Amino acid sequence: MLQSMYGAMGISREVFAFGAEIEKEQKDRFDQIDRMAEVNQLKVLMAMQKNRISAEHFNGSTGYGYNDAGRDGLEDVYADVFHTQAALVRPQITCGTHALSLALSANLRPGDELVSISGKPYDTLEEVIGIRPSRGSLAEYGVTYAQVDLTPEGHFDYDAIRAAIGPKTRIAAIQRSKGYLTRPSLPVEEIGEAIAFVKSIAPEVLVMVDNCYGEFVCEKEPSDYGADMTVGSLIKNPGGGLAPIGGYIAGTKECIENCAVRLTSPGLGREVGASLDVMRSLYQGLFLAPTVTAGALKGAVFAANLYERLGFKVIPDGRAPRTDIIQAVEFGFPEGVIAFCEGIQAAAPVDSYVTPEPWAMPGYDSDVIMAAGAFVQGASIELSADGPMKPPYAVYFQGGLTWQHAKAGILMSLQRLYEKGLVKL
Repeated sequence: MLQSMYGAMGISREVFAFGAEIEKEQKDRFDQIDRMAEVNQLKVLMAMQKNRISAEHFNGSTGYGYNDAGRDGLEDVYADVFHTQAALVRPQITCGTHALSLALSANLRPGDELVSISGKPYDTLEEVIGIRPSRGSLAEYGVTYAQVDLTPEGHFDYDAIRAAIGPKTRIAAIQRSKGYLTRPSLPVEEIGEAIAFVKSIAPEVLVMVDNCYGEFVCEKEPSDYGADMTVGSLIKNPGGGLAPIGGYIAGTKECIENCAVRLTSPGLGREVGASLDVMRSLYQGLFLAPTVTAGALKGAVFAANLYERLGFKVIPDGRAPRTDIIQAVEFGFPEGVIAFCEGIQAAAPVDSYVTPEPWAMPGYDSDVIMAAGAFVQGASIELSADGPMKPPYAVYFQGGLTWQHAKAGILMSLQRLYEKGLVKL
């Protein structure tokens, strides 16, 4: 039955059989992922119960949004899930880049220094910081920037961090996920060690962690290791595929208050910000997030093992412990990236009939190809793939609201490569 249905979608017997062999080998790994999902599901459930969430919390507000119980309750739930003093969770935060920009601009002042201790940040942050000149960047407001690259093995360079942090350093930034780099994503325990190191040499320096794509992959989050701000997007893991927009910042009360007045206005802070009609989706999405993340994680593990078996470099490799849902596959030639994305698009429930093409996407320094047929535009917890059209020609796969859909997308990506003669089975 399954083979027949996949055949109707255009998946050949050869591709189906190859995928079935890889899937069978992942049973123990998938069981581990399910156990982690259960731990995180209970974490979210207990946070909602502790804060006595009721049907009234799903009612939206308009205008100023004063006394919005749903908004305030959701922020209390996030603070408990991430074990922080406070959280800012708002639909007015448009995306992950906006959340990170907000966290930085709210807690940096002219003359302060920002140090990235995990190497080059994600492409869209380059204009936020001013690495690439841009209107309104931190550089325009007198914030300086320094960068400490990871070691060749992909670990924190503690000697270089010690040398880089000086009297003007205000924030040390860490990016958990790899972004458009082919380095390993950072294990949360290793991030914890780096946070402890920074605090040991400069207790006054704030540590901000870009947590995008990492939520609910592990038992603990960077905030459990003392990050002053843990930042992410609701159209990634924590939104569970239901959040239509939004971002979060979880951290110390002082940092969160600074973020609130930057998001709204001095004197208003967290007291305003209407939730409109999205609260039910934000609550229910968070509740589903551990299970949805587990499905995406299975897809990433499946893709890693499948393409590794075909001889491609994959990051992380098929056996490596996971710290986020992103899977990179390095093809070395542009046709591989394009064919992969065409397959992901063809497996989408929305816009499956369109063909993705590279284009000059705002915020990036090269053409980028993106495949995503999502219910929420740009939601990368849904099945998606993208990559910059430049060496080493790596594609970045993530998401899938269910494991079954992630599997279908990966098989379709392989089918496109197989049809074009780019792989042999």
